[in-house]
Amino acid sequence: MPAPKAKTKARPKTFNYIFKQWIAPLFMITVGAVIAAFALEEFLVPFTILDGGVVGISMIISQLSGWPLGVLTIALNIPFMILGFKRLGIRFLVKAIYAMIIFSIFLGVFEDMKEVTNQEILVVVFGGVLLGVGVGLILRHGGCLDGTEIVAMLLSQKTEFSVGQIVLFFNIIIYGVAGLLFGPDRALYSLLTYFITSKIIDFVENGMEQGKSVMIITDHGKVIADKIYSQLGRTCTQMEGKGMVSNGKKTVLYCVITRVEVPAIKKIINDADVSAFVTITDVSEIVGNHIKRKKAPAAKKSPDRSGNAGNN
Repeated sequence: MPAPKAKTKARPKTFNYIFKQWIAPLFMITVGAVIAAFALEEFLVPFTILDGGVVGISMIISQLSGWPLGVLTIALNIPFMILGFKRLGIRFLVKAIYAMIIFSIFLGVFEDMKEVTNQEILVVVFGGVLLGVGVGLILRHGGCLDGTEIVAMLLSQKTEFSVGQIVLFFNIIIYGVAGLLFGPDRALYSLLTYFITSKIIDFVENGMEQGKSVMIITDHGKVIADKIYSQLGRTCTQMEGKGMVSNGKKTVLYCVITRVEVPAIKKIINDADVSAFVTITDVSEIVGNHIKRKKAPAAKKSPDRSGNAGNN
């Protein structure tokens, strides 16, 4: 008779796991929420320059009724929180609610403070930058401040648009209403602010891991590809080309790297072939694990250049 199988106990979550999954993200969400609240109350609200989404709607209602902005923000976000829970899970819901609570608390803290400047152009620029940094930090660490961000996050998974671009589409309608209520100049200032904010959100959310595509036309394709593989852990796709003037054969290499690896790949190319022609462009979307660094191989092997540029 076989011995009964011993019951396996679930491995307890280590402190390192808890720190990475909860402590560090919640700390960064706190920082982001405080920065966003400061940007609104010290730059935008005193000049009736609106944020977008649910926060923007809350600002409009607050301006017209005098109700507290923090309370309105939480109340209007409840339906979106339910949607976020159903689609994105309990972890997202906890982080989103936490971000909104911290945001609402610090809106009240900064409400009675004197605004930083009375120059509207400075308000637009610095208010937009700070708001983008705050919201970008929150999004990057799994939370959100605004119900439209939940919809944008869901839509961005199914479309080629970024979260910042989708949110901007929603905001155009809100700014149109603001223009009717507060004057076209407030709407235009608000729209300009959000152009700045959306770019900062995308940069902070993607961080330094934003993808860059590199195309190299060279006479030393194998040497450069081998160095890219050994130093950066990236494989290249090799294609054959022909110079229209020289009529000579050229090797065309294509690979995807991160922003921080751009100086390294430039050095590799310059050391190998000063006559190489190189283009480096932003990548709006990557499907697969192109830019995730892997450990260097144990043995030296020739990179696979059979046409799979993304097999990093």
